[in-house]
Amino acid sequence: MNRPSSRRQFLKDIGGTAATLPFLLNLPSLGFANGAARKQRLIVMFSPNGVVQNTFWPDTEGKDFAFKQSLSPLEPYKAKTLVLKGVCNKIKGDGDGHMRGMGCLLTGIELFPGNIQGGSDTPAGWSRGISIDQEITRYLQGHPETRTRFGSLEFGVQVSERADTWTRMSYAGPNLPLAPISNPYQMLQKLYGQREDQAMLASVLDEVQEDFTKIRAKVSSEDAHLLDQHATFVRDAEKEMKEFSQTKSDHPTPKLEAGVKNDTEHMPKLSRMQIDLLIDSFQSDAARVATLQYTQSVGGAKMTWLGVNEGHHTLSHEPDEKKEVQEQLTRINTWYCAELAYLVKRLSETKEPGTNQTLLDNTVVIWTNELGKGNSHTRDNIPFVLVGNGLDFTMGRSVFYPMVPHNRLLMSLAHAFGNQLTTFGNPTFCSDGVLNRLT
Repeated sequence: MNRPSSRRQFLKDIGGTAATLPFLLNLPSLGFANGAARKQRLIVMFSPNGVVQNTFWPDTEGKDFAFKQSLSPLEPYKAKTLVLKGVCNKIKGDGDGHMRGMGCLLTGIELFPGNIQGGSDTPAGWSRGISIDQEITRYLQGHPETRTRFGSLEFGVQVSERADTWTRMSYAGPNLPLAPISNPYQMLQKLYGQREDQAMLASVLDEVQEDFTKIRAKVSSEDAHLLDQHATFVRDAEKEMKEFSQTKSDHPTPKLEAGVKNDTEHMPKLSRMQIDLLIDSFQSDAARVATLQYTQSVGGAKMTWLGVNEGHHTLSHEPDEKKEVQEQLTRINTWYCAELAYLVKRLSETKEPGTNQTLLDNTVVIWTNELGKGNSHTRDNIPFVLVGNGLDFTMGRSVFYPMVPHNRLLMSLAHAFGNQLTTFGNPTFCSDGVLNRLT
């Protein structure tokens, strides 16, 4: 088959419409799938307020480690998991512990002076540098063979629309925070086209059925199956979102608008909707980098579906001697880990288009936090749990480090994508190079 020079030319040749474009991004037989090169991907997943140390960290390192309760949902994926203990956010300067924990987590550099007051510490502003997810995106977008439509996508689950240092972890550059999208329907709009009023809309698929019929005659049977998968996903997502929006008459859509209090009752549902959208965006090669941010630093979600009726942040400040509180915090982190496990499961069962691999073979998910421990505000032992084979690290291990700067891990992520940075963030913490013992 003679391959068309562009997606738009292909549509013109078959008499199709622009509404079909998002469905053509990753069909190998059309030659639009960025060639046969491996599609490495990165997901950074964030949850707040530290962890309970004795129910989170393995007791031993190496391949014979055992998961504690907080990490137990990852048991089916132990061979693909790498637990890094002793990686520390050593960035100092302005801002309180939560602010530096969040604003410096992916940037590895100090915050600007500013007027955002946190606790008894000096006020601060935004971060002074780009975050590692955006640095990797910048690198990938700079090469035609790895360039995608969006580069990166920033997903949120009940992230406050209040824009301050506690709520943003991704930065396009100094003083340039990126806001995650917490409304799944808004993310669907971004991926498949703008819609003005959900109640007045027909499905996006209604616009492209004729085009699909023409395309199926010109692609391989495998690509036709992939096209049907995308169509089924979008149809099911639209149906599910419509049904979900009708479950609360006072909230016609699951939209988290400015000035409207977040409804944690639907947080589990919102989480799964966002994860499913993320998987679809990767399968269609709309992006190769994503963040998935649950609430924000100082996040105070009340997880009543877990039998926890106090806000997460408030609980995280209670002393260790309150065993019932420690149990509730462990339950909260186990739930977050279960969402990570669901994300990994979806990656593992989704085929990499044009190959015999799955998305998990080419993706690494990093679960992290702004603090090591909530009630001390320490940024030592920041949780970094990696799952997936996307960066060719040696997985199935627990590794203990002697309190090393997290800048070295951030550099290692860039190197795994071919971006040979010599420093990242504050160069003071990069003198020993990339983090050792990852491979």
